[in-house]
Amino acid sequence: MHRIWLALGALAGLAAVGLAAWAAHGAPGRLDPARLTALANGIQQQGWHALALLAVGLWAERRSGVLVHLAGGAFALGLLLFCGGVYAAAIGGISLGAVAPSGGMLLMAGWALLFVAAAWPGRGNT
Repeated sequence: MHRIWLALGALAGLAAVGLAAWAAHGAPGRLDPARLTALANGIQQQGWHALALLAVGLWAERRSGVLVHLAGGAFALGLLLFCGGVYAAAIGGISLGAVAPSGGMLLMAGWALLFVAAAWPGRGNT
């Protein structure tokens, strides 16, 4: 299962770099400053959480445990919802309602799950 987190992290990182290039070179002629700022925020969060998924994959390879895998799931779904909602609004001008905030909560839950797994290794983290 750890390979899923590694693959998703690599894919998210690849997409973040591609989006960052487009945001620097193609987006300024198409988006207003507020939407460019939102786009940059989404890309930044995607990059950081791509690294988090890679860390989850490496951790899960060495010490499996339900909390680490739950963190990976929270990061993956959170990335999809948060970044998807931000990109829909910034690029397409489409509001998806509470999708981005829900994704943000999942990203925070992923970090909380990693904290619990690290602080109390016997709690679902063997």
